[in-house]
Amino acid sequence: MKLHTIFISLCVMLLSACGGKTNTSAVESPQTSTLKKPNILMIVVDDLGWSDVGYNQTTDLFETPNIDELSKQSLRFDQAYAGAANCAPSRAVLMSGQYGPRHGVYTVSPSTRGNEKTRKLIPIKNKRGLNLEVITLAESLKAAGYATGHFGKWHLGADPDKQGFDTNVAGSHQGMTFHYFSPYKLPNIEDGPKGEYLTDRLTTEVIDWVKSKKNEPFFAYLPYYTVHTPFQAVADTVKKYQDKGIKDIKQATYAAMVESMDTNVGRILSMLEAENLADDTLVIFTSDNGGYRMSSFPSPLRAGKGSYYDGGLRVPLLVRWPDVITPNIEQTPVINADFYPTLLSFANAEQPDQELDGMDLSSLLLGNETITSRDLFWHFPIYLQAHHALTDQGQDPLFRTRPGSAIRSGNWKLIQYYENNEFELYDLATDQGETVNLVNSAPEKFKELKTKLLNWQQQIGADIPTQLNPKYDAQFNEQLIAEKLLQIKEQ
Repeated sequence: MKLHTIFISLCVMLLSACGGKTNTSAVESPQTSTLKKPNILMIVVDDLGWSDVGYNQTTDLFETPNIDELSKQSLRFDQAYAGAANCAPSRAVLMSGQYGPRHGVYTVSPSTRGNEKTRKLIPIKNKRGLNLEVITLAESLKAAGYATGHFGKWHLGADPDKQGFDTNVAGSHQGMTFHYFSPYKLPNIEDGPKGEYLTDRLTTEVIDWVKSKKNEPFFAYLPYYTVHTPFQAVADTVKKYQDKGIKDIKQATYAAMVESMDTNVGRILSMLEAENLADDTLVIFTSDNGGYRMSSFPSPLRAGKGSYYDGGLRVPLLVRWPDVITPNIEQTPVINADFYPTLLSFANAEQPDQELDGMDLSSLLLGNETITSRDLFWHFPIYLQAHHALTDQGQDPLFRTRPGSAIRSGNWKLIQYYENNEFELYDLATDQGETVNLVNSAPEKFKELKTKLLNWQQQIGADIPTQLNPKYDAQFNEQLIAEKLLQIKEQ
């Protein structure tokens, strides 16, 4: 038993005596207790945007036949959100079941990104990974008797075999590969034959592992490095997309990477069928955050990776369990923190001695009831510089993110920016692209969401940056914003 578990148990008794909230019960609902424990296969693609799959795309350029077929076999969540708008913090939410203020992973270090003269505040210092005291989803499933395997990008500090995984292939602190073709020069994976493609290799690794674990319940976590930069793909596939009319070589390569990922998802699904595992396996397909905006692939959502508009947060999410979960399209807003309690429920596993911010979606997945309406929250007390000001669609062209928080409540979204205590309010039911700020025209709704957001910040103990940056130059900041806006207008 970890020392922190003993400590938390003592805290539990104290909290109970004082009327404090804790989560210590076994996660088991009447619906899930009668089901056989499913195998769990979770596929998390890196930087795959909500509209970057065939069934959501706004063009006919992406080719994802296997994912499109999976969407027909799954409960497809159309309002699914990542726990953060870029890699490490989103994965921290998923693996801990906790919002950012609890674990302190807010960005890919450091939090002082962008020109220091344009940052009004000293941002909150970022943690580079999960503390080992955090009980991960893998640790909880392992304790419930699951074999646990990790294949791909971890990016949460200590290697995954120190945080609940029996097997680890290619997972480390490293947040990307620089070489999709072998030699990979990645920790915890041996290089393959020269020219072997990493997405193919990781798929082979997970297929072989699943076959070896087919007689026991397993949790296979496949966080592909793709489709994160650098854009590298098989030349013939890249040419195929150039022939389809994508003139920009990087964007054609991106489409080729999406196709390769789809082909490998198909390989895994075919293996489950061939090994008679499909009916007993809960398959989850999603992304860690939104993708980069590209001119060849227009999206109805505003902004992209790193932004707390929906283009940075909203992701594809498919959940399949044949003959148990009925295929359909679900509009309930969900967040990746929900995976933790939901999978514990299906596994009839003990809930860890730590607060979980997600909601158990098992009743919704089984079609027994709709879930109680709740609000979703994001906290980003950091700076993240612009990626490409022309297409970023951020609050201003210098940053994808300035320090702030956000809440989605029903169809409404409120974003708070700390520098000048500014707010933006959007009705997502009528304004999917978050183009019209309704703070002044919907004052009652603004007041309601603002109160909810401020109460949540206080309840969870969110760190709010208040210290002024002595190197900030307000005039320089405004001048640079004006220059960038003029460049965008002229292009």
